[in-house]
Amino acid sequence: MKLLVRSGANALGSVRKSDCKMTYSFPRSSVVILFLIVILCATAVGQQEPVAKPSPEAAKPSPENLAKAEAVLNRAVEVMGGQSYLNVKTVIGRGFFTTFHEGMSQLPAKFVDYISYPDKERTEFTGAGIRTIQTNTGATGWLYDGATKSLSDMKGEQITSFTRSMRTSVENVLRGWWKKENATLSYVGRREAGLARRNEVVRVTYPDGFWVEYEFAAKEGLPEKVIYKTTRTKADSDETEEITEEDRLAKPITIAGITVPWVIDHYINGTQASRIGYESIEYNLPLAESLFAKPANIKSLK
Repeated sequence: MKLLVRSGANALGSVRKSDCKMTYSFPRSSVVILFLIVILCATAVGQQEPVAKPSPEAAKPSPENLAKAEAVLNRAVEVMGGQSYLNVKTVIGRGFFTTFHEGMSQLPAKFVDYISYPDKERTEFTGAGIRTIQTNTGATGWLYDGATKSLSDMKGEQITSFTRSMRTSVENVLRGWWKKENATLSYVGRREAGLARRNEVVRVTYPDGFWVEYEFAAKEGLPEKVIYKTTRTKADSDETEEITEEDRLAKPITIAGITVPWVIDHYINGTQASRIGYESIEYNLPLAESLFAKPANIKSLK
């Protein structure tokens, strides 16, 4: 899920652009996504971009290494529902989105997230009586800002943010969408994940140097973390800094034979920035194409 928030919107507390990444089929969007993203909150942290550095990890892994990585992903697909999981075409998720400021939770906002795979998503956000809508279809998108009653096309940096959210979604790695960008899959190893717990770690590295690490519980096989690095412009400065972003996935629930996390906590440099909490998730309900199409005017907005 991606969430658009106006800079300084009181309904969502002190929202930062990087705080609100959603795009999962669990629906983070995909469940994502995934796949949620907050797009228009640049005043707090500036524009974020992926860290793009050539790295040795981009080299082709050995067949043995690749086999280990694929085994981790195959197991994850099975424990999340197998073919039932892979057969999901649409997702409707409802719940609450909460930002955190200096570790303290702010007022939550309701959201409804509509996903039609592989690349259509509409997120509706309601807080303090204000409705906000962000919709993406591939490399295009549009926004409705209920505070200013304005309807507009997404700009380049906003489309880039959506693309990045798709890259970092669990759906992306499990459904193999990363292959379309000629990315490289590799097995990193096991990583400590608490008392007597270990996670299996795989990495997807893109040709531009951007990489994403996915952690799956060694015992249960379910996804537990997503880690990647980006850069951002410091507030009130032209300087940039590298930051580590992390999604921690919790509270797996099984619906219609599909098991996905219903809580996604987003961290920046180890400090919690947001939480997505689902109240309901529905799979494979029909979604009209008009839901994603930009309306001719605000009066025709559904």
